[in-house]
Amino acid sequence: MHPALSIIVFTTSSGLGYGLAFFLGFGVLDPAAPATKAAYVVALGLISAGLLASTLHLGNPQRAWRALSQWRSSWLSREGVLAIATFVPLCLSAWATLFESRHSWPAGLAGSLGCAATVYCTAMIYASLRTVEAWHSPLTPAAFLAFAAAGGAVLATFFAALGAGDTGPLAALALGLLVVAWATKLVWRRRLGALTSASTPETATGLGALGRVRLLERPHGTENYLTREMGFRIARKHARKLVAIAFGLGGGVPIVLLAASALFAAEGGLGWPVFTFLALLAYAGGLLVERWLFFAEARHSVMNYYGG
Repeated sequence: MHPALSIIVFTTSSGLGYGLAFFLGFGVLDPAAPATKAAYVVALGLISAGLLASTLHLGNPQRAWRALSQWRSSWLSREGVLAIATFVPLCLSAWATLFESRHSWPAGLAGSLGCAATVYCTAMIYASLRTVEAWHSPLTPAAFLAFAAAGGAVLATFFAALGAGDTGPLAALALGLLVVAWATKLVWRRRLGALTSASTPETATGLGALGRVRLLERPHGTENYLTREMGFRIARKHARKLVAIAFGLGGGVPIVLLAASALFAAEGGLGWPVFTFLALLAYAGGLLVERWLFFAEARHSVMNYYGG
């Protein structure tokens, strides 16, 4: 499918923001520290930027509010409702930290639960689509949640390194979550590689009983919405390179940097801040590549009608 930049930015930015807000809700950082106040601003900024980016993919952004009315049946609508509802405890928790230098446990815990639920709903938008077999798996929400948690832990470690808390335990947590996230993605990709599509031109047209179905002429002579959005394909050799970049840049590099930062921190200086910041940049870069592949490698069943 076509990897729209707005959706890639949305899932990446909001995932990092919700991940950081999730850990802030548990009071892992000192509320009196300036770095913790900055962390709240960054978390809310990432979430807001991601949600705004998601509207750029809509044909009529001014009607986006109507999607909120279908929360009984639509994961997209549930995501929108939860995203708005979660902002209330997040803002209350941020207010307590920014202006009162204290941590509000009720607002913090409610915000953390809302963050996890919102990321889950985002993932279920894709996992619920039976027409995209690559996404239709419990591994999809598991990977989204794991990546949000890993990104949030790396961000929390960075702000702790700036003086907001004890960096060591958070770095160890970030290392563990990075391993879990990329291990989950590895299992997801192995499933993708072994996937045999149940949807074929024969099942799509209902003519399988007559023999093999082949395309004589495309339904449309020119490009349309379906061929543009659903017909994107990436060469296998390019996909392999990008997979290596995603796992190396988003997984290997941050793990090495976080492990190395512990050694430099023992000698004092800027070991923790510098290495955790580089780890954060590497993780974000790798995650962007992973999200691009998530969409680019997906195949929609509608392309059976186009010889795809």
